[in-house]
Amino acid sequence: MPVSVFDLFKIGIGPSSSHTVGPMRIALAFVRALSTQGLLAATVNIEVHLYGSLALTGRGHATDRAVTLGLMGFEPETLDAKQADLAQSQLMQTNCLLLAGEHAIGFSPITQIVFHRDKTLPEHPNGMRLVARDLSGNSILDKTSFSVGGGFVLTAEQMASPTMGDSLACPYPYKSARELMDMCRASGKSIADVALSNEETSRSAEQVMLGLDKLHLTMMTCMNRGLTTEGVLPGGLDVRRRAHSMHRALLQRVPGQGPLRELDWVNAFAVAVNEENAAGGQVVTAPTNGAAGVVPAVMRYNTQFCGDVNPTAHRTFLLTAAAIGSLYKENASISGAEVGCQGEVGVAASMAAAGLAAALGGSVEQVENAAEIAMEHHLGMTCDPVGGLVQIPCIERNAMGAVKAINAAHLALVGDGRHVISLDRVIETMRQTGADMSHKYKETSLGGLAVSIVAC
Repeated sequence: MPVSVFDLFKIGIGPSSSHTVGPMRIALAFVRALSTQGLLAATVNIEVHLYGSLALTGRGHATDRAVTLGLMGFEPETLDAKQADLAQSQLMQTNCLLLAGEHAIGFSPITQIVFHRDKTLPEHPNGMRLVARDLSGNSILDKTSFSVGGGFVLTAEQMASPTMGDSLACPYPYKSARELMDMCRASGKSIADVALSNEETSRSAEQVMLGLDKLHLTMMTCMNRGLTTEGVLPGGLDVRRRAHSMHRALLQRVPGQGPLRELDWVNAFAVAVNEENAAGGQVVTAPTNGAAGVVPAVMRYNTQFCGDVNPTAHRTFLLTAAAIGSLYKENASISGAEVGCQGEVGVAASMAAAGLAAALGGSVEQVENAAEIAMEHHLGMTCDPVGGLVQIPCIERNAMGAVKAINAAHLALVGDGRHVISLDRVIETMRQTGADMSHKYKETSLGGLAVSIVAC
């Protein structure tokens, strides 16, 4: 079944969907399991084991903080930043953790969160094991889970049986872009229409629209915060926020003055979102946090520069983008730890290009072409964050991805949709490229730009 728009686009916190949002959700699910099974009161000790990419870049991605917040009962979608900061501060001062917000146990993040930098679990690079023990030291719950990108999490059992729980029928099931396009042609529906029909299997049309509007509002609110906030990003690299000064310069510019005016605005839009993400602010995975700036930047471009735009164009945009994102999620990956940044910024650009082409009235064929063009020119992109932080080169990559997405949509719209390389073929090529890529370039900070700073 295609992935829901509300799974691909999730409200969460920065700096990473796979290293922050996912681990928080895993930890939260673990304490809920303890509570459901009546084991919470018997728990006196929790062990957290991080493997692979979670261990190698977890500190820079605030994985340890995310885990402790999840154990305390916080969830990414509703997290109150001030409450979370207070709870985290109290934990660091007392080494006392309120499990699920109600049961106190001794917990030292420094000693009880173990970063296994030399070990990767075979199922996925982002592995995480939690063990709860009683007063006698006996294990009363032991769970291994995986953060597979975009905030999606799977247990070891689900990894072993990928179709587990996938029983909800939808009117337009598809596994490939070709199947999706064939359904659109046969039904006379657009890609957004097909996606909407599928969403209505689990919620009403009104609920879908309200949900899409909330996603759009959250994206734009995040962007506006980034455009108006100054300062230095956390993490120790001394990266200064730039979106504020970029925005101020654009507001002071005489209308129409200067070449590539729209490009300057798009750069500011994308940088603003990802500076907020790097600062740990509220963002929408699109489809990941590391690529969260591409889709909203292109949507804002559509609203601000594409003339007489329907006020609900963002709904068509998001539904179309989600349909394309689902193809990558199901047939390749959206995890930087699995396929590199082509699976994050590359997929985001492909989704945004398709969404823009659809919002501008493109045909099904033109939308598919736009998505294909955008990914074709992200193939092989590595994920090599300096210091394990989602800052260099991640923030600028979102600006570049947004610009590529816009260009891809315009290239597709000047054609009739006919092209040589299909979207399905590009998705498979991306998957194979990711499989061939050295682990040094897949969110481990062991190669590429991540180590170049040492030699500078």
